[in-house]
Order: sequence, then C-alpha cells, then structure tokens
Amino acid sequence: MDARHTTDKSKLPSRYVTEGPDRAPHRSYLYAMGLTREQIHQPLIGVASCWNEAAPCNISLMRQAQAVKKGVAAAGGTPREFCTITVTDGIAMGHRGMRASLPSREVIADSVELTMRGHAYDALVGLAGCDKSLPGMMMAMVRLNVPSVFIYGGSILPGTFRGQPVTIQDLFEAVGKHSVGAMSDDDLEELEQVACPSAGACGAQFTANTMATVSEAIGLALPYSAGAPAPYEIRDRFCATAGEMVMELLAKNIRPRDIVTRRALENAATVVAASGGSTNAALHLPAIAHECGIEFDLFDVAEIFKRTPYIADLKPGGRYVAKDLFEVGGIPLLMKTLLDGGFLHGDCLTVTGRTIAENLAKVSWNANQDVVRPSSQPITATGGVVGLKGNLAPEGAIVKVAGMPPEKQSFAGPARVFDNEEACFEAVKNRTYKEGEVLVIRYEGPRGGPGMREMLATTAALYGQGMGDKVALITDGRFSGATRGFCIGHVGPEAAVGGPIGLLQDGDIIRIDAIQGTLSVDLTDDELAQRRAAWQPRANDSTSGYLWKYAQTVGPAVTGAVTHPGGAQETLSYADI
Repeated sequence: MDARHTTDKSKLPSRYVTEGPDRAPHRSYLYAMGLTREQIHQPLIGVASCWNEAAPCNISLMRQAQAVKKGVAAAGGTPREFCTITVTDGIAMGHRGMRASLPSREVIADSVELTMRGHAYDALVGLAGCDKSLPGMMMAMVRLNVPSVFIYGGSILPGTFRGQPVTIQDLFEAVGKHSVGAMSDDDLEELEQVACPSAGACGAQFTANTMATVSEAIGLALPYSAGAPAPYEIRDRFCATAGEMVMELLAKNIRPRDIVTRRALENAATVVAASGGSTNAALHLPAIAHECGIEFDLFDVAEIFKRTPYIADLKPGGRYVAKDLFEVGGIPLLMKTLLDGGFLHGDCLTVTGRTIAENLAKVSWNANQDVVRPSSQPITATGGVVGLKGNLAPEGAIVKVAGMPPEKQSFAGPARVFDNEEACFEAVKNRTYKEGEVLVIRYEGPRGGPGMREMLATTAALYGQGMGDKVALITDGRFSGATRGFCIGHVGPEAAVGGPIGLLQDGDIIRIDAIQGTLSVDLTDDELAQRRAAWQPRANDSTSGYLWKYAQTVGPAVTGAVTHPGGAQETLSYADI
C-alpha cells in the first residue's frame, strides 16, 4: 500500500506547521533547509536517535538513521532527524557518573516528547543502543502515541583473548582477579584492548539486549531487527524497512497504545524470564506501562517470571551472546517456542500490522542449535529472574538466578552494612569482608542516591576474587544486567525514605530465599519500629541541578521509578491534538 495516497494531512499534528496561509513563516524555515513544496506537505516523521561518541553502543546510530530516512522518503514521508542524549552504563559504572544513568531514561523520553511536540511531527522512528536509551525511547513512543517503530542499534561482537571469546563481563571480573594477584598488569592491558572489537551494545543478555528482546516481544520492533549485531549490513535493511513501515502505520492509524497492552507487557516479561534477562526489566516494563496508564508493577512482572521457563542459554548465566542467538534464528525462534508452549499471547498486535502469532507462523524450530531449548525441556522450570518480598522488602526486590543451581538460591548470614557503593567496593578490593556475610549497600535508591546506581564493579570484583557465590549482596540501588551471583536489587522502600534496609545494623541476620521468593531480617516488628523511631533522614550532596530535580519527583522502584503522573492522568494525547 502506498502511504502517500492514504494519509489525511488535515488530521495530523504537522498541519499546525505546514498548512494554510498563516503558516507561511513556518514553511519558509523548511524551504531554507532544502525541502520542496511536496515534501513540506507530506507527513513529517521524526527520526530520533541516541547517537553520540560516548561509547560503542551509540556510535553506529547516526548511520542507521540515514537508512531509516531513506525508507520514510520512499514511502511518501518527510523525515526530520534529531538526536537526544545517552548516558552509557559501561562508562558511568563504578563511579559517581552512574547516578546520571537511570535519570537519563527520563531525559530521553522527555526530550523526544518535547521535540515531537514543539515541531508537530506526525510519527516517530526511534533508534537506541544502550541500557536506558531503549526503555526511554519506547516510553516516549507510548507517551506521544503517534505511529512509531523502534529500532535497536545492535549488539557488539564478542572479543577474542588468546583464542577464547570474551565480553565486557570478563573484563570487569578481570579487575577482581588483578586485585588479588591472579592477573598481571600486562594481561589486564591486553584483555582491555580486545574485549570490545566493534560498534554495538554489550553482547550478552545484559540490560541493552534484554530490552532489545522486549522491543520485539512487546510489538514495537520489526521481527529479527533487534538481534542483528551493529556491524552487520543487514541492519540498514531493517532500518529502511522501519521507515517504510511507519508510513503504513500512519495510513492505518495504528498507534503504540494499540500495541502495548497489558497482554503485550506480559509477553515482554515472559521473554525476559525465558532469556535470563536483566533485573532492570522489572524497572523499565512498569515505566513503559505507566506511560500507557496501565498498572503493571514489579510484582506483576515477578509473577510472570515465576511461571516462565528459562530456555535461552545466554551470558552472563549461560554460554552464548546475542550474535549467537541471531544466527540460529533470532528472537523469533525464542518467541516461537514460547508461543508453542502456551507462554505467549499470540493475539497481540505488532508494528507489522499483524499479530505475534501471524508474525511467527512461518518460524520453524532449528534442531541444529543449543542456544534456545524447547519450552518443554528448559534449563530451569522457572524464569531466570525472581521477585522477592518480606519484612526487609515490603515493596519488593528482585534477583537474577539464571545459571544458579537450586541449592545456591537460598542464603542466610550476618549483615555488613555500607551507606554507599564506594565503601563496599573498598571493602571488597581490600578483602576486609568475610565469607558468609550479606553485604548491604544502601542510600543508593532512586531518591537517596539519587539515581539508583548499578553495582557491577563490586559484584564483578567479588567473582574475580573467587568469592561470587560465598557472599550475598542486597541494595536499594540496582545491579547491572552483567551481574551474576546472589545479588538482590530494587529493595523497597529505599533507605532514604526510612525503608527497613535503612534500619539494618552490622550483624543482623538476613535470610534470602529465591525459591520461596522471600527477603527478610531476623527482627520483630517491634524491633523494627523502635529503630524506625530513632532513624533520621540523611542528606546527599545533590543539592542543585538535574539530580536534585530528579530526586524531588522520582517514585519508588516498585512502580518503575517514574517522574510524572502517566497515561492514567492524561486528558489529551499528543497524537490527538
């Protein structure tokens, strides 16, 4: 179908910029940029990318945006390219820069919204490549509710170190080995030069690839598009097709909220669990739902995790990376075995204009691979991510158990309390902790940090020291998608608002049971009440600037750490102006 003959400009937002005598000044700016009369009166399509030179996950996005623009133009639209920010976790990790990471998700969504609103664009193709930019871009799509297609920038290729494949996870863990003398300076330098050999996001099922998997399962991305590594030429074909497809969605008036329903969110949570994905999905899926006005919190996500088989053998808990999954059949192979097993809702609409079941109808099982198992023969019967609740986490917490044997999924030990990540990392680096302890990192939540930092440097160092399964960690902050071991994040309420994690003292016995889904401390309600009465709020040093602003508005992790009332309070969608 040729979209240029089926769209009615009089019903599109761009009419406020391009139509009628009153808009002659506006049109003059468009002529100044080389647009023709025909292009000005076509639908204006925002092509938003998170391109920057901060990290390899973003570096190829501008090139891919050019392919999107060609697709838009071929289908009778006028593409208008713009960029927004990214804060890349790999660069921000392990220092104060990580406080900017989660807040960047809101800035991305807000800035895309404002650009679209301010210039009255009619539809959106969004390209993102890193942990927070993926959910931020999808949040903008459902918030604006104009026809939209999501494009992932693609994963990095694995490196090779002395004949063995390596990822950034190996390098973080090498820092721990180096700290105990198990790796030399020269070996560490050699590894850092080969671990990341190309453009693209971290290659295992860390947060970026987890949310890329979500983009296909939730229906906002074209089938197979999220799996192709960044250097593969096929990415440009997916991008051009996305540009053409957004014009078809505009002609048919298929909008993101027609696609992102409660059942689509359940599909997204299912693929996260089945792939052993990042715990951060339990933060981002509620945030995407919030933009639609759908109640879908951490406990809803955890319930789906509990009933979903873990079937994709992906790092960090397994053996393979995103490139391997793509080459044996991609995310559709994973989704087809889940659909056939009754774990996906096949009737959910997608950006192809067809349902999940229709998209997967011709996907056949690949018996010559062991990256994905049949859903009837899972690695473990329940998902790779588990929700926890108890007197230490009344608002919940979450842990990734992918790759952990059942006997390792419970732990009890005395608390060792740290009031920030740096203090805990110093204890790990200097080996002043003890086997059997539960390391508690608090005042790192959304408000208390502010920004809910990830703790990969600390957990990776523990693994490098050979202590990854001999201690447990809990935090009101987050753990990276690259984290492995018994690491519990998103503990809520957070310490900064007087949550139980803020009342802990060294030596309190903490009990964690991922099989039963519990996180508790051996204190009575009366003991907790007495400590709460004596507790005093703690100030942080974010007393101005964006982090101060973020801390004033951010909500709890259980509902996605969101910063505005969301779709439930909306009286007029941007798409309907």
